[in-house]
Amino acid sequence: MKKIFSLLLILLATFPTFAHVGSSGVLLQGQAGPYRVLVNVQPPDVIPGTAKVTVFVENGGANQVQARPIYFRSGDEGAPTYDDIPAVAGQLGQFDGIVWLMEWGSSSVQVVIDGDKGKGELVIPIVAVSTAERDMPVELGIGLGLLGLLLVLLLVTVIGASVSDGLLRPGQHLTPQQKRKRWINMGIATVVCGVVLYTGSSWWDSWAADYRQWIYKPLKAKTQVAIEDGQRVFSLQVDTTNWKNQRRGNMLSYLVPDHGKLMHLFLVRVPGLDAFAHLHPERRDSTTFQAYLPKLPAGKYLVYADVVQYSGFAETIMDTVEIPALPRAEVLALKKTDDEDTYVVTAPLNNAKKVPLDENVVICGLPGTRTQLTDGSYVVWEGTAGRAFEAGKPYQLSFEVFDPDGKPATLEPYLGMPGHAAIVRSDGSVYIHLHPTGTYVMAAEQSLTGRIADTARTYKRPVPAVFRDSIDRYLASLKTMPAAEREKYLMQQMGMTTATASTHTGMEHGHRISFPYAFPKEGQYRIFLQIKRNGQVITSVFDARVTDSTTL
Repeated sequence: MKKIFSLLLILLATFPTFAHVGSSGVLLQGQAGPYRVLVNVQPPDVIPGTAKVTVFVENGGANQVQARPIYFRSGDEGAPTYDDIPAVAGQLGQFDGIVWLMEWGSSSVQVVIDGDKGKGELVIPIVAVSTAERDMPVELGIGLGLLGLLLVLLLVTVIGASVSDGLLRPGQHLTPQQKRKRWINMGIATVVCGVVLYTGSSWWDSWAADYRQWIYKPLKAKTQVAIEDGQRVFSLQVDTTNWKNQRRGNMLSYLVPDHGKLMHLFLVRVPGLDAFAHLHPERRDSTTFQAYLPKLPAGKYLVYADVVQYSGFAETIMDTVEIPALPRAEVLALKKTDDEDTYVVTAPLNNAKKVPLDENVVICGLPGTRTQLTDGSYVVWEGTAGRAFEAGKPYQLSFEVFDPDGKPATLEPYLGMPGHAAIVRSDGSVYIHLHPTGTYVMAAEQSLTGRIADTARTYKRPVPAVFRDSIDRYLASLKTMPAAEREKYLMQQMGMTTATASTHTGMEHGHRISFPYAFPKEGQYRIFLQIKRNGQVITSVFDARVTDSTTL
């Protein structure tokens, strides 16, 4: 079993890891002016290509939906015209269509809705990159090869006949000189055709090689845990080898904070997914990030580190790391890199075995069950016990939080949002950091919205050192704020004001929180829900079973 799982971990390094792992689409739940909508965008895996856009208008009568791509480099001034997104017959409020993506990099889809409530629009940030290379089907290749050979033979034959047989009168035969001339010209034609075919093949190979250089290559990093003064220190060093060929340049100087943090690090112990941490490493130098580890049990952990560039290009760095046991049995005080760093321990996936009770040990829940939290309150995951989810189908994962006495709990903002969730498949091939607004990155939306408002057709990048210094000073200023003031500021920065919280974040009630998500494939998943109460970040854990739609 360990050998099989180690092989799976190696294979994970080949998966596309922009913004999240294993989930190609982007779900956004929010407001388009007066309309509450859920938008699902499925980007292509080859650029240029078409993105599938599905819009669900939940209120009002929408008469027309249009969409267009807006690229970060060219902005609104260089964007193409809108394409109509047709309504789906028999499905009230649903519109399906496509949008062409012609440029590589950070992009967005701008959706405009027109109906009985007037007009509304919103921007869905996406990453437009090539992640695949199409292979020609063997049958098609053989057919085209035979057809090409036939055309070459016909061309050579026609050229030979045109300089010999075409000069004959009825009843005449070719002279030896004419026969020789025909063969010479057919030979020349064969050589010319060969040169043309070779030149075409070379051009195609060159074009294909250039295309391969543009295929997205996930960020790589070396992670390790060292013991320093009795503390376990996690270190992540980004591998910049071959960055020149990958056209990455000095991208690490252009990282921007998301929810007030430059990096969101998730650690999940394998194979049981029974230990989880959400940390926020600090940048030590241009390539190195470090964080003190909490009281996590020893073992092998999956590493998912989320970062965002100023252009809105969001990526997840993946690795595995071996975390050793604490250097001594009793540690009086473990250091924290960030006050909002959290961890939790629970039972292994598909295993009811009890774990030793501790202040950070929780019981794992299922749909329809009541799950106790460490502060005495509890969470109920709305749904039917034993329910299986269908792969590829959008769901609202809704949770209700109650005080120990059964009254609806009051949730406090956590990193500028009512709550967060991380979802991991049992083999680690799917990971996503979810918010009530959807699967997109908030910092990416802010960057692209700001770029659209910019009237410059071409964006001019700031000086790397100056930009990085400004970000470091901004992060330092956030750390000096009291927690309540910082949360209020982050909420305002991301448009999560009190007035819009219920419509823009999935919080229909103060104690109820929803996350839109479509599980990408069948399997067992673990959901780590994070909320904040009484100044304390609390994590609850739930398991989900997903079935392939063809087997339902």
